[in-house]
Amino acid sequence: MQMIEVTANSVEAAIDKGLAELKARPGEVVVEVLEEPNTGLFGFGAKEARVRLVLIGNRSETEAEEFTDDSPNFESKIASAPDPGLADDELDEDALVGKQVLQDLLERMGVDARVAVQRAEDDDEGEDPHWMLNISGDRVNRLIGRRGETLSSLQHIVRLICSRRLERRANIIVDAGGYKSGRSKRLRGLANRMAKQAVQQGRTITLEPMHPNERRIIHVTLRGRSDVMTQSIGEGRGRKVTIVPR
Repeated sequence: MQMIEVTANSVEAAIDKGLAELKARPGEVVVEVLEEPNTGLFGFGAKEARVRLVLIGNRSETEAEEFTDDSPNFESKIASAPDPGLADDELDEDALVGKQVLQDLLERMGVDARVAVQRAEDDDEGEDPHWMLNISGDRVNRLIGRRGETLSSLQHIVRLICSRRLERRANIIVDAGGYKSGRSKRLRGLANRMAKQAVQQGRTITLEPMHPNERRIIHVTLRGRSDVMTQSIGEGRGRKVTIVPR
């Protein structure tokens, strides 16, 4: 497990600096905020933000080079990801409507891509049933955005349109190049490693700010453990999970 500590004048800047040093994408790391920045009083006692970045999974130096955002191999790696999907006769109304809505949106956006539909592996987003609509094709990394924000916005739009057409809530997850499913698996593995670290060191570990569904993955993964508890702290986009030894 590769791990580095980085300082900068803000948490965001420290994370960017650490990602550059690890040659990693945001979805491949989990960040522990060790110290928040402090401007001090009249400039005295000012402190920089300090964060710890943990690279989830092991990759060789060559693989790290290949998976940087500006690498020419990055898009081909995503485009070549497995794209099995279920046949339309295996899908229910939610999935069929969701697939059509997403395909229409991608066409209007000028994105040449395919949409494969599968049932989500587990209930990470707390909804039953829900379907995973995975986008694959050339340059689909454009749809992910910084920390998956573009992808989250696209999912929100798809859900709104589908819910209006179905006249009920549509439980649909939109993914691109397997970004979310891969992130989910890595978060579960890291949650257990961070819990072990919290117990061994006898201290609370604070993770980076996350989207609600990502925070839920951490909570659900650790809720059966008797040696730690999890809490969400902060407000809005700065809300994060803490892992507390019991």
